Amino acid sequence: MQQFYDSVILYHLISQLSEKIYNSLDKGTKLLRFTLPFPMLAYPFYLWSRSPGKKGSHFDPNSDLFVESERKDIITSTACWTAMVALLGVLSFVMGPVQLIKLYIVPYWIFVMWLDLVTYLHHHGHEDKLPWYRGKEWSYLRGGLTTLDRDYGWINNIHHDIGTHVIHHLFPQIPHYHLVEATEAARPVFGKYYKEPNKSGPLPFHLLGSLIRSMKKDHYVSDTGDVVYYQTDPKLYGPSESDSST
Repeated sequence: MQQFYDSVILYHLISQLSEKIYNSLDKGTKLLRFTLPFPMLAYPFYLWSRSPGKKGSHFDPNSDLFVESERKDIITSTACWTAMVALLGVLSFVMGPVQLIKLYIVPYWIFVMWLDLVTYLHHHGHEDKLPWYRGKEWSYLRGGLTTLDRDYGWINNIHHDIGTHVIHHLFPQIPHYHLVEATEAARPVFGKYYKEPNKSGPLPFHLLGSLIRSMKKDHYVSDTGDVVYYQTDPKLYGPSESDSST
């Protein structure tokens, strides 16, 4: 559980690459990171090795991700993960690999893709550029206010209303069944710092546009400055049609 909690909190940092680290990546790696659907499959790999420029693993109790008091929890968690993998291996022989794929592997990857999508879109993809704060410019309040609320239509209740992400970041102790009313109460206080989410139909197909736009534009942040914004690598997908016509 500790591994899962830490990874969900930290996972959105996967796409916050510094310019130096971004430039050190080969073209293939860049394309994988910013070409759908590959980024939506990254969560298990992040657990193993984190993102470029960051060391450690969520399965290693000696990783600098964790403090000494958490070491026993990570050992227990990793042992449980190992036991689950062993159980899946046994089930593949008992049930057959096709049954295992249908009953476990496919639902697992659907979960991974949805987790990646939700986590990413609560921190990226707004029409206005959102700042990232560093050093003295960063504060708990500023960090919370640069997250985004999203409307998932019929899926809101299934999510325990986690679409109300800003209030969740600022006051994580609020239970999920009070998030909507807490957001309504706090919205007038937030004022211009609150980004109103686009209303969804029954299913949140509108979020695909935000995701695609962000993948095309939000590539890296400058190595300098305490308030930085995502920048675009114009060479990532090759020259645009307008460039090639000149």
